[in-house]
Amino acid sequence: MGETRTWPAVAVASAITLVCAIVGGIAASAAVAELTRGPSAAELREAQAAETALRWERWPTGRIFPATLVYTSEQGGRELARRVGISSRTDCRGAVDTAIAGQMTAAGCRAVLRATYLDALQGVVVTIGVAAFPDALRARSAIPIFPGGGSAAPGLRALAFPGTVTDRFTASGRQSLTLRTAGPYLVMATAGQVDGRPARALGEQRETMFSFTEDLAEEVGATLTAPASPDCAAKEWRC
Repeated sequence: MGETRTWPAVAVASAITLVCAIVGGIAASAAVAELTRGPSAAELREAQAAETALRWERWPTGRIFPATLVYTSEQGGRELARRVGISSRTDCRGAVDTAIAGQMTAAGCRAVLRATYLDALQGVVVTIGVAAFPDALRARSAIPIFPGGGSAAPGLRALAFPGTVTDRFTASGRQSLTLRTAGPYLVMATAGQVDGRPARALGEQRETMFSFTEDLAEEVGATLTAPASPDCAAKEWRC
């Protein structure tokens, strides 16, 4: 009776076992690497965008609207606009004229934060509004809602504070409107004179009279979208 040779089967089985072990080891290593690796560049960008879009809700309003904002005067000097007050209301409909309130909501407006400032000479009052949207695309899509050309109405509502020099700033006194997008935010700045004179009662005004409001809007927008170092351990970051 011949000898039975089983070694090829044993060798094949051993080879299969070795291959499975290698594959299992590679899979395990990949799983460990996935669990222990840091966030990718794409994930960090997504985390940054998500954190930026929630700053309107999570940041103190005083951080968004600081006590002073720097601007360049008509003469070219550096001046400070001083904050008079911040609105406690954040609803989109209450912050803009009724004629465009529905359109703002339809565009995805989540909230509008408002604050009022005075220029250095206390002759011009400016209400700055920050409209928060889900993303930059939605924020840009809201620009056509406004009339353009600097026309103040329909637009951001004037925010006056009784007992201050801004208490005469009303809807009829708005003389200009500046719009700037900053990431998921639309920054609006409407301005008028502290004596409350209506725009229709004015003659030809200086083109540069309210141009400094662009500086104010840009500074607020830059603050809201300033890059921050991701902290994946903090609750406001999702890496």
